[in-house]
Amino acid sequence: MTTILLVSLVVCYVIQLILQAQLGVSRVNDLFALSNKGLTKGYYYQLITFQFMHGGLLHIVFNMIGLYFFGRVMEEALGRKAMLRLYLLSGTIGGLFQVGLGLAFHGFDAPVVGASAGILGLVAAFATREPNYPITLLVFFVLPVTLLAKWLLLIEGAFTVGGIVFGILGMGGNTAHGAHLGGMLTGIAFIKWGSWFQGSWTQWGAGARRRAVRLPVRAGVLQAARRPRKNIEELPSAEFISREVDPILDKISAHGIHSLTDRERQILEAARSKMVRR
Repeated sequence: MTTILLVSLVVCYVIQLILQAQLGVSRVNDLFALSNKGLTKGYYYQLITFQFMHGGLLHIVFNMIGLYFFGRVMEEALGRKAMLRLYLLSGTIGGLFQVGLGLAFHGFDAPVVGASAGILGLVAAFATREPNYPITLLVFFVLPVTLLAKWLLLIEGAFTVGGIVFGILGMGGNTAHGAHLGGMLTGIAFIKWGSWFQGSWTQWGAGARRRAVRLPVRAGVLQAARRPRKNIEELPSAEFISREVDPILDKISAHGIHSLTDRERQILEAARSKMVRR
């Protein structure tokens, strides 16, 4: 899903440039960028289309870097569908936050483009799940700085709130800080109250809580792949469960039972046989 989103961002940016060359930047923004004016006209699709537009090459490059790193890990932790819901929901609610600021204060009513709200939703979700996970950033692509995920979220949140305050005072720039704040709050809420966001499918909420103290699923899956698979029937029951079955259960929780290979289904059947013999 992360790869699909990355490719979609590039394709949509190319289409955006072509349309801008044909119709003009202003006309394209009127149609597809998020704005109070557009929503008033009934262009509700802008809540989605603005997330696939960007204000320049550097804008899309930085967003793709963030999506690449945080999208992959959240996709493996939550599953493809839940990660996509989190991403689009963060972007949509972030956009509504920005629109709300535009209605309340002058200076926030410029058309909004960019995937930043959705990406910051992924960042906030990761920091909520793994607050003490160390993250190394390359400041100006040169200086490595390592800090805990919770501090990264706190710094980003303080910067965003500060940007909103400066915008209210008439000293804001072109950054949609309201969208960023809305995206981060959505990511936090998605992890803490995921079942509310997802209505009747509360199984994700239980699965997320069960995995909340673990690192992303990738580590467990890779470790399981590296272990020798020979003579699994000869393993003691406790070791068999911890070494062979637990990683498979994690995979089912993250991606569904349909994602299992024939080999993994055989292991589950062997586990059932061991339990019957006991």
